[in-house]
Amino acid sequence: MKHSFPAMCLCIAVSTFSLLAETVAPQPPQIGKVEIFKASDLRPGMKAVAWTVFSGKEPEAVPIEILGLWKNAWGPRQDVILAKMGGKAARTNVAGGMSGSPVYIDGKLVGAVALRLSVFSPDAICGITPAELMLEINDLDQSRPADARTPDKAVASNQVAVPSELLAQAVAAGASSNLPQQMPMMVPIETPLMFAGFHENVLHDFGPLFQQLGISAVQGGGASSTTYTAKPVAGWQNALRPGDPIAGVLVSGDMSVTGLGTVTYNDGKRVLAFGHPFFNLGPVDMPMSKGEVVMTLASQFQPNKFGNATDIVGALHQDRHSGIMGVLGEESEMVPVTVNVRSFGENNTIRSQKDFHFNIFVQQKWTPYLMMLTLFNSISGLNEYMDEATYRLSGEVDLKSGPPLSLSTMQASGEMPMPAPMMLAGWWGDKFNRLYLNAANSPDVKRVSVTVDLLPERRVASIESAWAGTPEVRAGDSVPVKVFLRPYRGEMIERDFNVKIPAGLAKGEHRIVLGDADSTNRMQSMAGLMNHYMDLPQTVSLINQERSNNKLYVSLLEASPTAFYEDKTLPSLPPSILNVMQAGRAANRSLVTAAESASEQMALPFDYVISGSYTLKITVK
Repeated sequence: MKHSFPAMCLCIAVSTFSLLAETVAPQPPQIGKVEIFKASDLRPGMKAVAWTVFSGKEPEAVPIEILGLWKNAWGPRQDVILAKMGGKAARTNVAGGMSGSPVYIDGKLVGAVALRLSVFSPDAICGITPAELMLEINDLDQSRPADARTPDKAVASNQVAVPSELLAQAVAAGASSNLPQQMPMMVPIETPLMFAGFHENVLHDFGPLFQQLGISAVQGGGASSTTYTAKPVAGWQNALRPGDPIAGVLVSGDMSVTGLGTVTYNDGKRVLAFGHPFFNLGPVDMPMSKGEVVMTLASQFQPNKFGNATDIVGALHQDRHSGIMGVLGEESEMVPVTVNVRSFGENNTIRSQKDFHFNIFVQQKWTPYLMMLTLFNSISGLNEYMDEATYRLSGEVDLKSGPPLSLSTMQASGEMPMPAPMMLAGWWGDKFNRLYLNAANSPDVKRVSVTVDLLPERRVASIESAWAGTPEVRAGDSVPVKVFLRPYRGEMIERDFNVKIPAGLAKGEHRIVLGDADSTNRMQSMAGLMNHYMDLPQTVSLINQERSNNKLYVSLLEASPTAFYEDKTLPSLPPSILNVMQAGRAANRSLVTAAESASEQMALPFDYVISGSYTLKITVK
């Protein structure tokens, strides 16, 4: 059969155009509303394309083959799309940080890469959260999920068995027949939580908790533009295209903690990402930043993106089961923290000083934990660190309303296996736990400043004995007292002082008690713990009344009852008033009583951690 020359040219032109069309790379997705591809219209074998960053800031296209629809995988009417990733993802596997990578068919948004087959899968099998499920986040209210992942509860891994018929489809579609045969698991892709400015031992000590919360703790970086402010940078309007890296910022400044994922959808104002929860906190107010990927680690065990958080461009407002949602241009409030760490020499002079400035994300359970984490990091990596050392802390928490919180303590290495920096950080975090978890309202913290002094020896001393110069006195007189303290490896410490006997003290036997902070605080602390409803002013008042463990407290005991109620100490109560109080108190407000009343006379400061107590008997004539 003969063909004319024009016809042959036409055939060649059509063939050339078809070849060019096949080799033309797809265009990266842009900011703006996009049409949704319904999950119900998907069929096995359909071809799609995902967008994610493997290195740098530019998303790359990843070919996707749809394997099937996993019905009700995450709950009633919550389907998951199973698919196989090709291209670079076939080599790297489904990596941490790919969470939220948008998937398209014919320019329509299918959903976000959000799950992966559990470890040692030789193929990049992923689970895709349908776009319809993610778009529901825009309509959610301020309710909080019951299963939020917070430091107070390490949840079990959210693993779900892959149905056998879908596993068979995966094998038939070209996946390796070596896929796990015994209950293969699809798990949410672990979110890389990047720690910049943190010492390796900190990640070692705190990493297991994040692992149990579905978070991979990795050493990362943060750009200087995220350092000291949560205000969005100029040009935020054009930030976070679909496929770009996105980060939630927990800590920023001289040290930073950021969670890395990928943008799924951006309508020009609202941004959806991850395709699974970050911490599943519900409504949040967390800074949202751009990011960059340094490299993507290829691995069948734990593939991960390593990256940096860069410019803050908005705020995350929802952290839900099917993803996170943020708003461009909005600013989140953070708590500014200043930590001064000073190292002292043998002659009690300052040898060096380091100052750290950072901001902490505000959330009632995460803020106390992050306060503990950052303080531990500030003091655990010092070159001046030594085993036989003592840490002296003084800090102030300024509130936007009400009096500040004043805190002081000392911690020394001792016989306990826990190192002193960890004990100090735990003590610090506990104060913020009590502040943020009071039953009435959350605090509005303006700023936090703390100074930690590293002293070069173990400074602990126990009260060994004491004596009174005149055991028989008259009301209104002063009694000379000498107390002896036994330090760790040192000479006995002596201290002389006078105790003023109140003019109205009844005749008879009385006791002078010399005690440490724990014994002096005991009854008041018990009353605070037993009250189920403490508002913020009462909580602040109770913490401010706590004694410091580097002082010796001198009290005069009388044989009359004391009541401890909320943040108040009511000494020497008549029995009739005490009976009325016990009968009229609310069920959720405990009244703690003691048989004696302690009238605190003085607090003697020592540069040691004081322990123990001693009692002297005196007779008032």
